[in-house]
Amino acid sequence: MNATTRPLLEVRDVELTIGGLRILRNVAFDVRAGEFFTVIGPNGAGKTSLLNVVSRIYRPTAGDVVFDGRSLLAIPRSGLAGLGIARTFQNLALFEQMDVMDNVVLGRHRLMRAGVLSGAAWWGRARREETAARRACEPLIELMGLGDYLRRPIRDLPYGIKKRIELARALAVEPRLLMLDEPAAGMNEEETDELAEWILVAKRELDLTVVMIEHDMGLVTRLGDRALVLDFGTVITIESPRAAIADPRVIAAYLGGAEADIDDPTTTATIALSGPMSRKGARG
Repeated sequence: MNATTRPLLEVRDVELTIGGLRILRNVAFDVRAGEFFTVIGPNGAGKTSLLNVVSRIYRPTAGDVVFDGRSLLAIPRSGLAGLGIARTFQNLALFEQMDVMDNVVLGRHRLMRAGVLSGAAWWGRARREETAARRACEPLIELMGLGDYLRRPIRDLPYGIKKRIELARALAVEPRLLMLDEPAAGMNEEETDELAEWILVAKRELDLTVVMIEHDMGLVTRLGDRALVLDFGTVITIESPRAAIADPRVIAAYLGGAEADIDDPTTTATIALSGPMSRKGARG
């Protein structure tokens, strides 16, 4: 495979065991440059654990994760931003007392090189880098439609706006690969639709490759090019989102194995259209 056809991200036969519990089992897939790749599965399937492996929070028990031809297992977690990898998390981690600009600029700090002493004293390189970081974040704030909220404290803003700020902060890293962990969690239908539009704007304008975990099947089918389906840490299938949710194995995983009537045509529609779904009787 030459450089022009090589996937941007490759997960190669990853295994993950924590405390004697096998979380991931021979998980293998690739993500092409420019693709919107989704990861779905019932609660407890191992989706977030998979993202934690890619983002170097967990080290796999076996296998490898390769980004642009380079093994991430040889890269410290702090070095991912420099490679062009950014991630959001399920729960908001914004600084509520700070304003929008300050929160977004914090994402940029991962690329800054000023030492602790110069940063504390606000001189030399630290001052120049901070000024440059704020200039670099201004177009992102406008791109995400946050200009009207620029100097407002985060605590005073609606939840949907906060999720958009979190997205802007991840974009401040200037990523090539953006990983989203349930970006629509806790959002109503209107907020989810709005966030989806902003994600598509960011992907198009910044030429991003996106990997997204999401329970909302409507969002997955709307945004995704392909869907990887996990169940109990094992890959069930990798195909288009609409094909994936019509797969009898996927329907059985979501609706309870033998209890699911996979011959009922309304079952697929239920998974596709009813929004967030979890395994019938799922753990955690």
